Amino acid sequence: MPKVLADSGEWLGSVVAALREGGCADVVVVLGAVVDGVTIPQSASAVVAADWADGLSASVRAGVLALEDADHEGVEFAVFLPVDTPDVNAAAVRRVLAAARGTGLARASYAGRPGHPVVIARRHWAALLDTLAGDEGAGPFLRSRDDVVMVDCADLCSGADIDSR
Repeated sequence: MPKVLADSGEWLGSVVAALREGGCADVVVVLGAVVDGVTIPQSASAVVAADWADGLSASVRAGVLALEDADHEGVEFAVFLPVDTPDVNAAAVRRVLAAARGTGLARASYAGRPGHPVVIARRHWAALLDTLAGDEGAGPFLRSRDDVVMVDCADLCSGADIDSR
């Protein structure tokens, strides 16, 4: 089943709530394989990654390009939080977002392993877009940088990426 529909849309609602309560004024949900039947929370907007079959890079690209739109002119940071990380909470979003204020690059870690949320400042978006390909998101871009702030969030949530349901 598409993850955006998991638990009757509860995962999506949980992630949108974590972003909003974590300090994100604008929340953009990227849809792909499934558009019909998805209920977008009122506190978010949606964009469709028409090339979703190309992999995760298509979703990241669609989200960043949506934030570059004039409707999101004041947005300084993109906070990436996949729908299949439903236990990530607002406190984790706030912590990683605060850590990104310096270099503009931060990501959560759990038991020393990188996870989500990931925060990338607007000034890095062009470089991020240049690295996106296939079924990888921001990982290659982040691994190419030595200024990514790793933020331990294990005390707040598991950060588990749920690949099956």
